[in-house]
Amino acid sequence: MVTPQAGPVIGGGTALAGVLGDPVRHSLSPAMHNAAIAALGLDWAYLALPVAAPDLAVVLQGLEAIDCRGLNVTLPHKQAAAALAQELTPLARRLGAVNTLVRRDGGGWLGTNTDVEGFLAPLRGLAAREALVLGCGGSARAVVAGLVELGLGRIRVAGRDSIRLGRFLASCADWAPGLEPLAWAPAADGQPDPLAEALAGADLVVNTTPLGMASGRDPAAAARSPLDPDQVALLRPATTVYDLNYIPRPTTLLRQAAEQGCRTIDGLEMLVQQGAASLRLWSGRPDVPVIAMRDAALARLGAP
Repeated sequence: MVTPQAGPVIGGGTALAGVLGDPVRHSLSPAMHNAAIAALGLDWAYLALPVAAPDLAVVLQGLEAIDCRGLNVTLPHKQAAAALAQELTPLARRLGAVNTLVRRDGGGWLGTNTDVEGFLAPLRGLAAREALVLGCGGSARAVVAGLVELGLGRIRVAGRDSIRLGRFLASCADWAPGLEPLAWAPAADGQPDPLAEALAGADLVVNTTPLGMASGRDPAAAARSPLDPDQVALLRPATTVYDLNYIPRPTTLLRQAAEQGCRTIDGLEMLVQQGAASLRLWSGRPDVPVIAMRDAALARLGAP
């Protein structure tokens, strides 16, 4: 006889929330949110909903029609969801991307972005003047917005593709005019290495690239790092190193940085905190149990 597993009771009155992405099967969000939903006593169920890009508009219309209570949005839909939302918060408009959709009283969706709040959560109280951001993709925009909010005196963004890096800085110019571009390439013999200088002087280094993230398709991916050991050795023990990746725990970058004496932060807390912020918006509840969400995510990862 098979003993049924304990879990939420889903009935005719159960409301839906979820995360849209492609792929989305790997998402920790259902585990996190359903733990919080149970603790809050809400008759909701949170699902991972795979959606292909051409279907996003019709899926959003359908979810609105069935009174879905709220949605998270992950890759590759964050920019498309911003374009489809009937209203954007100032932050979402600035970033050009949303990770959270909230039902509007007048119909349609309000698009906002809780990634910045999630990124900043473990950095509150950090005394930092100089930051180095590795990468210039979509995640880097939320990171830069957070660093601007922290009021750092100097923010440098390193990119391997100079054209893409230039476009990134141009897109942030209105709200982050002081960003400094940094070529992420080996210096010519006898020439100063701008990246080495930035690493040696940074109080905070943030990796926004996927380098070092475990991948089932590429067993060697987890051993990679955006920085080689010689570059990590340039970091001061007072430097905080923040890797938005959280699989494996620790990533190669964070393991090597910790050996250097640096404080290290991975992206799991950002995931938990942005999710908690989303659930507060959907539910109107200020008492979202962040601890329950964190514990559920760790359990899903098999972490001790």
